[in-house]
Amino acid sequence: MTNPKPTGEKSADPAENAPALETEARGFALYVGVDEATAAAAGVSLSELVTALRKTVADLVPSAAAETYAAVALAPKGIGGKPIDVVRTALRDPRALDKLTLAKEKIDPTEPTKGIVIDPSRKKVFADGENADLTYKEFELLKYLIEHEGSTISRREIIDVIWNDGEGEIPNDRTIDVHIRRLRAKIAGYEDIIRTVRGGGYRFDKHPEVIYEI
Repeated sequence: MTNPKPTGEKSADPAENAPALETEARGFALYVGVDEATAAAAGVSLSELVTALRKTVADLVPSAAAETYAAVALAPKGIGGKPIDVVRTALRDPRALDKLTLAKEKIDPTEPTKGIVIDPSRKKVFADGENADLTYKEFELLKYLIEHEGSTISRREIIDVIWNDGEGEIPNDRTIDVHIRRLRAKIAGYEDIIRTVRGGGYRFDKHPEVIYEI
């Protein structure tokens, strides 16, 4: 049995002997997950939003008017994910970075990657570590569904967006169903990430086994 440390004896660990660090609030950071398109749909721009927020601070605390700073978070186009999470990571929010680091530490590099990994920079999709070998249109179709997570995308919208380059024959609704069927076959085992909405089209819902790489 270990003898208890005599009263008054200092620990050998400097951290235990160090006085508690006092802190005080010196300001705050407000992360806003809004992109230009979302802002424009509301009739404003990001710069107008920033100006309005800074004016609010100046009106409430005039002495803080010159003590505000705004930074726009830039991220690779089409990386997906919740806007607020992308903003916090891009602007180096400590808690967001800690969460990202912990997630990476849990990955065992000796084990094959499970799930679906979308690599937008190389326009490739991997299913359980294997290249799904999607065609350009199939990749763009899956990418578009993921970028519009939770929204039902009609066949007509898919045609207008994915086949808007004027190249090749414009498909009809039935042809879109064929493309979806082929896409699902290439990601066998995860085909349910593309949901069919009867009478509406197709939808992608947030799925833990889908990783959209940055």
